[in-house]
Amino acid sequence: MPLTKRPPQSQPRWREWDRQAQKQGLRHLVYAVNGDHYVGEWKDNMKHGKGTQIWKNKGVIYEGDWKFGKRDGYGTLSLPDPETGKYRRVYSGWWKGDKKSGYGVQFFGDKEYYEGEWCGNQRSGWGRMYYSNGDIFEGQWLNGKPDGEGMLRLKNGNRYEGAWERGMKNGSGRFFHLDHGQLFEGFWVDDVAKCGTMIDFGRDEAPEPTQFPIPQIKLLDPDGVLEEAVAQFKKTEEDGD
Repeated sequence: MPLTKRPPQSQPRWREWDRQAQKQGLRHLVYAVNGDHYVGEWKDNMKHGKGTQIWKNKGVIYEGDWKFGKRDGYGTLSLPDPETGKYRRVYSGWWKGDKKSGYGVQFFGDKEYYEGEWCGNQRSGWGRMYYSNGDIFEGQWLNGKPDGEGMLRLKNGNRYEGAWERGMKNGSGRFFHLDHGQLFEGFWVDDVAKCGTMIDFGRDEAPEPTQFPIPQIKLLDPDGVLEEAVAQFKKTEEDGD
């Protein structure tokens, strides 16, 4: 009886088309249906490695590292300038899971930017913020706001050093009024100084010192106050016995 070979089983055409469509390695340019396009490396049909993504509707460009379809590693985000039409850098730094995480620099305008730590797209950790009005904050951040120990240096040179919470002065701190040559040390609640002491500090070097210096508070008879306190203490002990 003659032997016959079983003909090879044919595969559906869609399987071959799907295999060819799987993106792996370096691709020069891949367009999405909505017009977005990507140039770079792929792995298992996902952006993975070095690559550049352009979002058509927003004009946003990301250049940097990818990991399984998400921005992960070091990368730069840029936006088109509405006035010049040229691209300007918005963020340069580290990413994790498609969000800013780690050290990075964010530009909020020509004269305003932040450099420091990020977590989940929020300024969190140590960082320094340069404001457009000339003020500078350096210290701890949480969820995008100063929180913890930090220093705010105003444009005129005055500065606050102390505790922050939810973006406001909260807790113990010191405010140096260097323009007047004074120092306030006390306790703040939601940016309002509740109690503390004010003393002269560098009055001779201050550009706009107050008209009169702050008088020093002294006891007229310190020895007498001490003797009275000791006598009162002894009397309290005797009454207790």
